[in-house]
Amino acid sequence: MNQFWSKITQNYSTIQKTFLFLISIAILVTFFPKEAKFKYDYTRDRPWLHNDLIAPFDLGILKPADELEKEKQEIIQNNELFFEFDLAVYENKRSEFSKNLDKAWVSKYGSINVKENLKRSTSQTGLDILSLIYTRGVLQSVSEIDNKSDDHNIMILIDNTAERAKLSDFYTIHNAYSEMLKKVEEAEFADKELLIKTLEEAITQNVLFNQRVTLAEVENKLNNISTTRGMVQEGERIISKGEVVTLAKYQILESLKKEYQDRASDNSNFRLILLGQVILVSVSMLVLILFLYVFRKEIFEDTKKIVLILLTIILMVFVTSLTMKFGEGYIYIIPLCIVPIIISVFFDTRVALYVFIITIILIGFLVPNSFQFVFTQLIVGIITIFSIINLTRRSQFLVTSLIIFVSYSVIYTGLNLLQQGNFDEIRLINYAMFGGSALLILLSYPIIYLFEKIFGLVTDVTLLELSDTNSKLLRKLSMKAPGTFQHSLQVANLAEECIQIIGGNALLTRTGALYHDIGKMDNPRYFIENQLTGVNPHDELTYEESASIIIEHVTKGIEEAKKNNIPDQIIDFIRTHHGTRKVDYFYIMQKRENPDETIDERLFSYPGHVPFSKETSVVMMADSVEAASRSLKVVDEKSISTLVDKIIDKQVESGQFSNSNITLRDITQIRKILKRKLMNIYHLRIEYPG
Repeated sequence: MNQFWSKITQNYSTIQKTFLFLISIAILVTFFPKEAKFKYDYTRDRPWLHNDLIAPFDLGILKPADELEKEKQEIIQNNELFFEFDLAVYENKRSEFSKNLDKAWVSKYGSINVKENLKRSTSQTGLDILSLIYTRGVLQSVSEIDNKSDDHNIMILIDNTAERAKLSDFYTIHNAYSEMLKKVEEAEFADKELLIKTLEEAITQNVLFNQRVTLAEVENKLNNISTTRGMVQEGERIISKGEVVTLAKYQILESLKKEYQDRASDNSNFRLILLGQVILVSVSMLVLILFLYVFRKEIFEDTKKIVLILLTIILMVFVTSLTMKFGEGYIYIIPLCIVPIIISVFFDTRVALYVFIITIILIGFLVPNSFQFVFTQLIVGIITIFSIINLTRRSQFLVTSLIIFVSYSVIYTGLNLLQQGNFDEIRLINYAMFGGSALLILLSYPIIYLFEKIFGLVTDVTLLELSDTNSKLLRKLSMKAPGTFQHSLQVANLAEECIQIIGGNALLTRTGALYHDIGKMDNPRYFIENQLTGVNPHDELTYEESASIIIEHVTKGIEEAKKNNIPDQIIDFIRTHHGTRKVDYFYIMQKRENPDETIDERLFSYPGHVPFSKETSVVMMADSVEAASRSLKVVDEKSISTLVDKIIDKQVESGQFSNSNITLRDITQIRKILKRKLMNIYHLRIEYPG
């Protein structure tokens, strides 16, 4: 059991990375559609590049989408409107009329029995008029019949039976009122004034629009539209090799593709389709793993960096999968070029290109016209990488967005001209989508900032901000410890020159050098470069106390940096710039004055870590050489050369570079650069032979 856990512990990193890639594969596969993919690629008005295609089964030829849409619009525009006779309206209005007439009669004549014959005749005339109007029907005025001719047919529902009628067969409310006035005028024995007043309140619409039945009928007709037109029999040749894919052939191929995918789903091939997707995604991930392992070992060894790469790929595949559910036409609004921008900023252009290729290959399984999609994205992605090789300003994101828009537009136009031979099929909406995609690229800036905080990485943009000498912490250093600030500037210049020659991150090196001594701000006067008055406070301290104060500037520098949210990559320079060396001056003086005592070397040794990279190693060398050069009494070519060799030799002998990937050849080059730069600083001329 102990051996098992021991093996687990020893291989923890490998197990962790394996788990990450397996989880990534599982997540990516969930974004893929679970139906079979049609294996033929074809383009309208271009030759069929595959072997002769024979129909594998009877096939109905689907109508083009625009034709189906036209039929639907015709049904919607010409749909029959359903109205319903409301029989209860007549009975209610008839009763209401009689009551209102009695009230009006009493109001006018004082009693209901006055002029009884006239009242009876008036009432009967009114009831006859209502019967005439309501029997024919008063049609409800709705927007659906506006601007329709009198001969327009509608459907009338009476007791669940539908009959066709014309609009002219019914009264409108206006016509009904006119008819009422006409009939009242024709009445021979009636109180016409009272009759008109009472009938006005009794006339209303009784043929009412039935929207529910109307919509149901439209829906039924839309559902019954035939989606096919014609048939292809099993065994019939659909298209021959080299034959041009005309509009008719294209529609047959589209029909075959849809039928094939539908049948594949119905045949319960889900497991095999899933297996195929797992294999393809796994192979893609394996290629990525091999690339990182062989060419970018430092990335492969860092779990956080692997997570960042995998997360970027997964997010982009997810966004594409989600967009595809809204429609294939939106594919080009997806800002896929965010991938090379983010990866390039955090790593390098080669990794960015490789990760982007893997991403668009995976997305190629999700989108139609895979070759055209991959070609377009690959070219635009490469151009994007070229545009951000030296990303030093935020404004470059705007320039990159413009370049992306132009690249998409040019490639889209070229592909359409190649395929169609004219401008007819070019859709302006696609250019709008390219513009939208280019604008969405600007999201890469906040995403980069977010990833910096999540994964603890730094980009060149952040390093540029930190290396600004007007930044808060460097400004504070220049005010509290001006000598240390000048020393840091000199170290930054020396280290930057060295790292550019031997190869490394020059901006990271310069920034780290600027911050390596910020711990001296707490007690600046205890460091010789800040002693302007000639008074040395170390004269009043023991050598152990002096050494403690000098050593503390490393730990205090780390604390100050963390307090100001300086990235760990910069703090590493503070932590390692003295390595595990001793404060030699005070250690030697302690030994010289107390030769018989046993000295605790830990009291005179820095508790830091040795440099672990070329960048931190270079800063250590530049820092020691620059500081020591200030103590030279005779400054000439020989003294500088001797000083540089002595300091670097001692650092090598004490194992300060044992954990760094720096080589002896690099160290030799650094010696030459430091000697030359120091001679330039002290304005020395090379001594020519006599």
